[in-house]
Amino acid sequence: MSSKSIDRAAPVQGAVVLHPDREGRDQSRDPQARLDEAVGLALALDLEVREAIVAPLRKLTPATLFGKGKVEEIAATVRAAEADVVVVDDALTPVQQRNLETAWKAKVIDRTGLILEIFARRARTREGRLQVELARLSYERSRLVRTWTHLERQRGGFGVMGGPGETQIETDRRLIAEKIGKLKRELVEVRRTRTLQRSARRRVPFPTVALVGYTNAGKSTLFNRLTHAEVVAEDMLFATLDPTLRSLKLPDGRPAILSDTVGFISDLPHELVEAFRATLEEVREADVILHVRDIASPESQAEARDVRTVLARLGVEMDERRILEVWNKIDRLSSEDGEQVAGDARRAHPPAIPVSAVTGEGCEALLSAVADLVDEAPPVDVYAPAGEGAAIAWLYRHGRVLERVEGKDGSVRISVSLDPQALGQFEQQFPQVQVVGG
Repeated sequence: MSSKSIDRAAPVQGAVVLHPDREGRDQSRDPQARLDEAVGLALALDLEVREAIVAPLRKLTPATLFGKGKVEEIAATVRAAEADVVVVDDALTPVQQRNLETAWKAKVIDRTGLILEIFARRARTREGRLQVELARLSYERSRLVRTWTHLERQRGGFGVMGGPGETQIETDRRLIAEKIGKLKRELVEVRRTRTLQRSARRRVPFPTVALVGYTNAGKSTLFNRLTHAEVVAEDMLFATLDPTLRSLKLPDGRPAILSDTVGFISDLPHELVEAFRATLEEVREADVILHVRDIASPESQAEARDVRTVLARLGVEMDERRILEVWNKIDRLSSEDGEQVAGDARRAHPPAIPVSAVTGEGCEALLSAVADLVDEAPPVDVYAPAGEGAAIAWLYRHGRVLERVEGKDGSVRISVSLDPQALGQFEQQFPQVQVVGG
């Protein structure tokens, strides 16, 4: 077991949470708000936070991150708090982590390790567990230098235990690499199944709507409100990890499919961005994306920027024609602030709908706005001869493909819904492709 891991068997583990306030870090977020978020992450792991500190950091020390005096000062705090764990809300190198554990005589976990630990405990589906394990192993692979106690020894052996002269660290790295390869192969199969499921849903022409947003923005509560489901919705960071899909009724009775996704967070570990790329394919494929924001949070603007940054890293195009901002938690605003938010929402671009997922206020207006976004023109049939890949790709980018049939001669017939303007552009750009209907 890595020494960075939280001991799940311990009844109560006291923790000190540190936010290093260093120059060059994103200054759009208030250091105290960042510390509060780190405390929330620690509480999500059932740690008892006994001290929380914003630690100014003018100069990075390669060996310990903090300077010698600050390390000694924090050591005294850890002793006084009788803390078992110190959470450092920053990325630590393996050497820094080892040296700080020695100096503070406590387990040290950085922001990446903390988030990975939360994800490891919360993932429920097979895909979620595979993705978390892949992310954890990718993180651990770089930390073997400090997480195992027997790495200095060399030993001979046979088979998986390594050949003569192979050091234990080489064996461990090789075994981790093999496990990562196995997990990736398993994920390929899981993703293939998910793709088939999504294709099956596409054959039933229901529009798809995806919820995204910063963790704890109220996505799951809104999901439950709109679909009358009972997804776990707690006032806790990362209460939802695995994607959940339910049927949704639009105001005119048309069905749609709504998906709830994992919440985003600033400085999301790159291991998790890669690992959860498949989970968030639901977002990339959605007809409408609802960006849920906690409008009562003073960090709402900064959190929205973080969400957009992660979406960009995932390759999700921020097409304003399919994105609707949902300003949640208006029930927490004063009447004066509520009026201000309502005015700001009317002027927002892309458009915004103020709601309260708890009371239901604004949800009817939200559903009407979603219905407007998914209103579709009657489908047209497009016959593309072999070699017209550019035309087909254009249709996928600008329309909603309802059906695709490939001929033996390489031709393709696509039934697609395009708004009149897009249809006109397509016919002008690809006159060699036959369009029937419209």
